[in-house]
Amino acid sequence: MSSTRNLRILFMGTPDFAVATLKALLENDYNVVGVITAPDRPAGRGQKLRASAVKAFALEHHLNILQPTNLKANAFIEELKALNANLQIIVAFRMLPKVVWQMPEYGTFNLHASLLPQYRGAAPIHWAIINGETKTGVTTFFIDEKIDTGAVIQSEATAIGSKTTVGELHDDLMEIGSKLVVETVKQIANNEVSTKIQPQSEDLKTAYKLNRDNCKIDWSQPIDLIYNKIRGLNPFPAAWCFLDNGDDETLSIKLFGVEQQKESHTYNAGQLISTKDELKVACKGGYINILEIQLPGKRKLDVKSLLNGFNFSESAKLL
Repeated sequence: MSSTRNLRILFMGTPDFAVATLKALLENDYNVVGVITAPDRPAGRGQKLRASAVKAFALEHHLNILQPTNLKANAFIEELKALNANLQIIVAFRMLPKVVWQMPEYGTFNLHASLLPQYRGAAPIHWAIINGETKTGVTTFFIDEKIDTGAVIQSEATAIGSKTTVGELHDDLMEIGSKLVVETVKQIANNEVSTKIQPQSEDLKTAYKLNRDNCKIDWSQPIDLIYNKIRGLNPFPAAWCFLDNGDDETLSIKLFGVEQQKESHTYNAGQLISTKDELKVACKGGYINILEIQLPGKRKLDVKSLLNGFNFSESAKLL
């Protein structure tokens, strides 16, 4: 039986998704010699500098924190060398230069929120739901020169429910992923890692970066596609569209909680039907019932609260 390696871990990550993994490493008594996270950024109305979720957690636990703006800068590379880490773990960070990921003796591995090689890219959790998948998972893999293409160490699958939102799936994968990272570190510590090269496939789905254009709802699409898109963007960054409420009033609105109601009708796609306590949108194959909505400059509201104080015209439609 081989002796356990004495690991000196450098952790890189920024959002809440990464915090769960860093917490799990500490709870399992691994030696985290440094934490690299994004620089503080202006946020909120006052545009005050705000630390990343990972930095806030690292400060609470008195960890050594680095916040480089340039990952290739000589001063940063020298700081890394001084930490003498022999394993680097990446969770929701940015692409690393080769000089950084090649540095540690036992390699640099990443946690990715999909079952690789499917959904390589920036937003795998969102796109799995948007595309109507019923299964996804997490993967640990050694980093190479391309994005999310390295040799797979471990993976774990989980089901996606028909009503699951991206917020719910994010939290599930965050916990599953933190445990998978700990298992991967155990394998590395015991020198028991076996990897698999990712299969080459023509039929790969990509997790494109989300932007305003690909978060907009197209009401001419079938009901399932619309429903999956809205729940795949709920609560962040949120699906949106325009509300044409007549009298030259066009508002950009966001939709959150929705239900689908499959039935035939004769309404045009996007037509709004409102009552005192219900708001639904006609589309191909039925209606999308809106449960939560946000008007520009307002907070998110449940539909009953909105209907108490907002009047929809008879010709109101979503564009």
